[in-house]
Amino acid sequence: MAVESRKSSGLGRGLASLIPTTPSGVSVAREVPLSSISPNPDQPRRTFDPEELQALADSIAAHGVLQPVVVVEEGEGFVLIAGERRLRASAELGLESIPAVVRTANEQERLELALVENIQRADLNALEEARAYRHLIDDFGLTQERVAERVGRSRPAVANTLRILDTAPLVQQAVGDGTISGGHAKALASLESHSRQEVVLASVVARSLSVRQTEGLVAASREEEPPPAATRQHARDVDADIQHMEAQMRESLGTKVTIASGRKGGRITITWYDDEDLGRLVDRLARVDR
Repeated sequence: MAVESRKSSGLGRGLASLIPTTPSGVSVAREVPLSSISPNPDQPRRTFDPEELQALADSIAAHGVLQPVVVVEEGEGFVLIAGERRLRASAELGLESIPAVVRTANEQERLELALVENIQRADLNALEEARAYRHLIDDFGLTQERVAERVGRSRPAVANTLRILDTAPLVQQAVGDGTISGGHAKALASLESHSRQEVVLASVVARSLSVRQTEGLVAASREEEPPPAATRQHARDVDADIQHMEAQMRESLGTKVTIASGRKGGRITITWYDDEDLGRLVDRLARVDR
């Protein structure tokens, strides 16, 4: 069977290196029984959206499998290394076989190629991607630079994604279930305290903040967390009642609030991060005033 190959997206070696082609640019594949293919144990993707699988199954039913899956021979059967969604959708349709390219790949290459394919299709959430990078580093001895090269990312991008694994468990859970994006989690990772990450996370979710707004909230939260020595000095210098009132207003308004008092009065400073945030605060304060 011959299938037209897609253009490379430039991600590392990518899938183009997996699929052999004829001089005319047509990939060579053969029909392989679905029952002979086992899932890739190193598949980085852990969740599969039922609606997306159904849409893919409908497409396959109408047009067939347009791109072959990639497998390696193992024993009397095969192990899948790229194309799990196509395999699952084909199984849902009751197909007996699927076009496949049979390659040779070791365990590390299987993980790399499954990771590349999922990145090309934006199928991984940021937590799954971070775990796959960590697997390549810890279990196969790759450096961040090497991982970046193999998956077509910059080294800083790989490093920033890995930071998600250092966030609080609740933050990682929120990324995993789609409550927040990887961008939100990377912003929260800037906070050293897990407890502070969880406090800011609650505000981000409750207010449906964008990544940019989250970055602003994180910046404000870092300003509110001075080092221990400064904390002790702050406690001596600032009246406890003022600190309590600041905390109440921060909780009520969901943003940074500072109160400066003097002998003849003082001022309250309320921080906002964009026009949308300003509108929200005005609405909140107007309701309070009424």
